[in-house]
Amino acid sequence: MKIIVCIRQGLDGEISPFDASAYEAALRIENAEVTLLSMAAPSSKDFLERLSRLGASRAVLLSDKAFAGADTLATAYALSCALKHLSPDLVLCGRQTLIGDTGQTGAMLSEMAGLSLATNVMGIESVSDHGISCLTRTEGTVTCALPALLCVERIHVLRLPRLRSKSCEVEILGAADVGADVSRCGLAGSPTRVVQSFENKSGKRNCQFISPNELSAVTLEALKKTAKKADAPSESKERLASVCIVGEAPRAFAASVSDDITVIPLTDAETVAAEIQRLAPSAVLWGSDPLSKRLAALVAAKLSLGLCADCTALGCENGTLMMYRPALSGSVIAKIKSLTRPAMATVRTESDTENDVIVAAGYGVKDSLDRVKAFADSLGARLCASRRLVDNGYARYDMQVGLTGSTVSPPLYIAVGISGAVHHVVGMQRSGTVIAINPDKSAPIFEYADFGIVADFEEIF
Repeated sequence: MKIIVCIRQGLDGEISPFDASAYEAALRIENAEVTLLSMAAPSSKDFLERLSRLGASRAVLLSDKAFAGADTLATAYALSCALKHLSPDLVLCGRQTLIGDTGQTGAMLSEMAGLSLATNVMGIESVSDHGISCLTRTEGTVTCALPALLCVERIHVLRLPRLRSKSCEVEILGAADVGADVSRCGLAGSPTRVVQSFENKSGKRNCQFISPNELSAVTLEALKKTAKKADAPSESKERLASVCIVGEAPRAFAASVSDDITVIPLTDAETVAAEIQRLAPSAVLWGSDPLSKRLAALVAAKLSLGLCADCTALGCENGTLMMYRPALSGSVIAKIKSLTRPAMATVRTESDTENDVIVAAGYGVKDSLDRVKAFADSLGARLCASRRLVDNGYARYDMQVGLTGSTVSPPLYIAVGISGAVHHVVGMQRSGTVIAINPDKSAPIFEYADFGIVADFEEIF
């Protein structure tokens, strides 16, 4: 079986945890011929050579000046040309990179390359000459006909190279080599544009420090009942002529920029694309649930529309939708516009099934997890975890909150032993009331908390 793994070099020069997981998943498939594929500058050749030592039999670098400045749509197009040139049976991608964090390219690529698709893959169960069966996070077991593309969650740790393993020579292919139309590549083929970027200071709060004695069971119960959801998006003074929302979840965001809102049922990509063409709105908004994100990317690829992911705010300037989203692991907010109409965006929406209270444990309470769980149980709360706790094997991956986990926004969020790195904060900053418990008063988590207790968890419970 010919397998291609799409990877990208991170800003730190390394492979992202999602791409690493996809690579490891490919290497575990019996009798597989694994090819690494990356679209990057020629300087990434050494990166691919190093990774090929782990077991890939081939490495291809898609590199051309025409590819520079590509957004997700243009990236997916260039990669789709390479896939048609290489003719794989199976393509594996990480769920997202840590640079753009959009999670869009895999689904767009499947549409452009004509591949069946499975997203949020938690494990590969079986592989045959005709199909592949995999366990997904949201849909249970899914079977895809080959050729197929799988977007893999962070489910594996990439192996280390063997002592005497050898790298393979990296092949460099340009736009002409894969038959790519340069007008659809790079900046020229990118329908989204970053207008401005600035430091992300969103989510910060005025923390009120209280003593452990003040955090009684009565106080916690009162907070649980009265804690409010995150504030609605601020309204734009200038209004768009019309906005379509796919499903009800993005309504609050739509109302912030338009008074004319039409709902399109959340069905399938073909049906939704046809409705968008019929209605011709100024913008189309999607929720942040896995199905909405996948369909948004598929529709964008079908209609060649720009798609901005994971927006936390919207605005309107001179009749154009302005979209604001975190980037670079959440440290930067990018202001983005689309050159195509309608503009499309996925927006951070709250889940109807979310718990009223979440207790999140960090590495600082790794030795007291039973007590933290008992505390969460006493509140009827869902227990979540930080990335470090998961990476070190103390908690399951499906418990992780943050950039490489899930995004939550409960009425009450209690962070226990969590330092508050930006990777974690980006996943919980829209919570209603936040309580942080940490013995280090300088921990960043207190900047994103309404109430703070400077103490060890064991001193309180």
